[in-house]
Amino acid sequence: MKIGIAGTGRMGAAMAMRLMSVGHDVNVWNRSAEKTKPLVEAGAKVQSTPRELAAASELIITILTDASAIEQTYGGHEGLLAGAAKDKLFIEMSTVRPEVEEALAAKVREKGARLVDCPVGGTVGPARDGKLIGFVGGEPTDVARAKPLLDQLCRRVEHVGPIGSGARMKLAINLPLLVYWQALGEALLLCKSLGLDPVRLMDILSDTSGGPNVLKVRGPAIADALSGKEVAPVTFDIDSIRKDMRTMIEEARALGAALPVTERALACFDEASSDGLGSKDASTLPARFIRSPAKRLPR
Repeated sequence: MKIGIAGTGRMGAAMAMRLMSVGHDVNVWNRSAEKTKPLVEAGAKVQSTPRELAAASELIITILTDASAIEQTYGGHEGLLAGAAKDKLFIEMSTVRPEVEEALAAKVREKGARLVDCPVGGTVGPARDGKLIGFVGGEPTDVARAKPLLDQLCRRVEHVGPIGSGARMKLAINLPLLVYWQALGEALLLCKSLGLDPVRLMDILSDTSGGPNVLKVRGPAIADALSGKEVAPVTFDIDSIRKDMRTMIEEARALGAALPVTERALACFDEASSDGLGSKDASTLPARFIRSPAKRLPR
C-alpha cells in the first residue's frame, strides 16, 4: 500500500520505518524538511507539500504538534485536502483535544474522504517494533478500513467511540504517567539520604506497587540521570509533556472540571523548562527535582 505520513518527528519517523519494514511504500512530508532525510535514505519518498503527499498516497497518517499544525497541514492551497481527496482515508494521530478531531472530520467529509482519530500509547521503541496501543475514534466502517494498517503499528487497537473519542482516551491514559514523573522525583527526595546506587534504587522501586510499567522501560535512563549522565536518546521531551498537560487541563475546563494535581505538576515542569531543560528527556525530571531543593512552589 502507498502510505503518506505528514509529520516526521520522533514518532512519525519511527512509524515510517516500521511501515517500510513490513513492505509498504511510504511517502513523507514534514514542515522541517531536514527531518525527512534519514527516512529518504531508508527508502521513503519525500513530497514537497501536503497536497502532493495526499495525491501520492492511498492512506494518509498525520501526527503533528498541535491544533495549529493540523489546521495548516490539512488546509490552504497546498494542504492535504486541497486536491482530489475523495475516498481517501486519513488517520489522525496527534495528541489534541477531541473538538479538534471533530472539526477536522467534518472538513474531511466535505471533501468526500474519511477520517479516524487514533493517537497511540508508547514511544519510539514500540513504534519501530509495531507494539503501540491505538485508541480509535470513528465510524465502524472507517475503523474497519483502518484496522489492518493499525494492526501493523500496534499490539492492541481499541475502538473507543465516535470521532474524538481516541483523543479523549489518549489524554486520559497519558495523565497518570506525566504526573508520575513529578511524584517519582518527590519519592526519590525522601530516600536521597540513604545514598543507594541509582541502578539499585530503580530496581527496588520498579519491583514495588509504586512502580508503574514506565520504570521497567525507563528505569536505566532515570538511573543515568541520577548519576549525572546525559539521557539519550530522547524519547519524550519535557516541552512535549507540558503541551500535553496543558491540553488535558483545557479539556477538563471545557467539561466544567479542574485537574489540581496535573496543574501543580505542570507548574513544576514549567520551572524545569525555564531552567533550559525543555528539550531533555522526561527521565531527567525526577533527578532535576531532587537536585534543586531550594526551588519549590509556595503552599
